[in-house]
Amino acid sequence: MTANTPFAVDPAALQATITEALGALAKRVDMRLGEVTVTVSPDNYYQAAQVLRDHAACRFEQLLDVCGVDYSEYKNGVWDGPQYAVVSHFLSVSLNQRVRLRVFAADDELPVVDSLTSLWNSANWFEREAFDLFGIVFDGHPDLRRLLTDYGFIGHPFRKDFPVSGHVEMRYDPERQRVIYQPVTIEPREITPRIIREENYGGIQAGRGMGPNTNG
Repeated sequence: MTANTPFAVDPAALQATITEALGALAKRVDMRLGEVTVTVSPDNYYQAAQVLRDHAACRFEQLLDVCGVDYSEYKNGVWDGPQYAVVSHFLSVSLNQRVRLRVFAADDELPVVDSLTSLWNSANWFEREAFDLFGIVFDGHPDLRRLLTDYGFIGHPFRKDFPVSGHVEMRYDPERQRVIYQPVTIEPREITPRIIREENYGGIQAGRGMGPNTNG
């Protein structure tokens, strides 16, 4: 009787398979918490993704997700690598295995990586979302427009330097009888939660919960 395992494919075996399949295209092939992550350079991103799809031992036919990452505050701001990365997740339906592919954009001012839309149609809206929220440009994308923010939106709201309150606000103007945009009127502030240390505050006694102590 075959013993049950938490993984359909041994992660260490998958790591070795992908390392061999990609060869010099991969900068790193790491395994952590039973998951394999491949890191590639922008120049090798498209070709590495194609190998992951077409190689007989990989066969990652399905692109599950593409997302942007802003590393500017990673590890409490001590990160000294590129600021923006694109992370893609793939599934092999035929081989029942998964892999994560990561590429860092070379230029922090104008992050650009290749589009994967010609390899997986599902990349279309995923890449548009990453462009909209992080400002990452996908070279070769057939229709790279904003997806979630409004027309005329300025900035990219998932970047760490984007203010929580935004730059503009929308309201209805009764004189113009239409919705208008104007500079945001909310002042940024830092809220510190109140910590209550008074004894018997609100009828709470240490270790006894709410209400009076009736246990003697």
